[in-house]
Amino acid sequence: MSTTPQKQTLIMIHGFRGTHHGLLLVAKQLKGQGLSIIIPDLPGFGRGPKLKSYDLDNYVEWLHAFIKKQGITQPPLLLGHSFGSIICAAYAKKYPTSIKKLILVNPIGAPALEGPNKIMTRLAITYYKIGAKLPEGPAHKWLAAKPIVRVMSITMTKTRDKGLRTYIHHQHDRYFSRFHSPQSVLESFTTSVSYNVSEFARKIPVQTLLIAGSLDDITPLSAQYALVKKFPKARLKVINDVGHLTHYETPDQVAKHVQAFIKSV
Repeated sequence: MSTTPQKQTLIMIHGFRGTHHGLLLVAKQLKGQGLSIIIPDLPGFGRGPKLKSYDLDNYVEWLHAFIKKQGITQPPLLLGHSFGSIICAAYAKKYPTSIKKLILVNPIGAPALEGPNKIMTRLAITYYKIGAKLPEGPAHKWLAAKPIVRVMSITMTKTRDKGLRTYIHHQHDRYFSRFHSPQSVLESFTTSVSYNVSEFARKIPVQTLLIAGSLDDITPLSAQYALVKKFPKARLKVINDVGHLTHYETPDQVAKHVQAFIKSV
C-alpha cells in the first residue's frame, strides 16, 4: 500500500513594522509546490502576541514555542525577511536541530549602527523614542504619520513600474502602522538595529540560502558577499535591479530560488 508523502512545512517570518501580508505574494508563488505555508504576525505587530519585552531572546523563544504549537512531525523550513532574518538566524543558532533548512531574504548582514546609514539609524531611534514618550493618541499619530511612512516606502522601492510602486505604497500605508504600542515598536526597532545576521552565521550548521537585492540600501551587496562566507553551509542568490523589497517587487524570483533550494540536496 502506497502512502502520500507528508507536505514540508515552510514558516515565514516578516520584517519590522510589517505583518504577514508582506509575504503573501511569495507564498502565492509557492502554492502547488507541495508545501504547507505558515506566516504568523510577529509579536508586537498585527495580530501577533504581546511580549514582556521585545528583545531578541524573547522573539527567539516566541518562535520556538510557535513552531512547537504547530504539531509538525518533521522539522520545518524557516524563512525570514529583513528583521525576520535576524530572528531566524538567532533561532537557527540556538535550535538548529528543530529546522531543516534556513532561508534569509534581504538579510540584515551588517551592523546598522555602523557604516553609511548609521546617522539615519540614530535619527530613527530618536524618532521612536519621542513616540514612546508622547501620550498614546499623539504618539500613534506621530509614529503612523503618512508622510513618514511614505518616505520609508519611497526610499526602499526601486521599481520604475508605476502600478507596482502604487501597490507597494498602498501596502505600507495599510499595514506599516499596525504595531501594538509606541513602547513595543521602540523596543522592536531597537532590537532590529542592535543585531545582525553575521553575529550568528558561523554557528548555524543547517543549509542556508541568502537571497539579496543588488540595489539594497540597508545591507549593500558587498556585505552580502562577505556574509555568505561566514556560514558553514550557505549559498547566495542575487536578484538584480531590486532593493530591500524583493518580496513585493520580485516575489516570483524569490519563490524560484526558494523552490530550487528546497529541492536541492
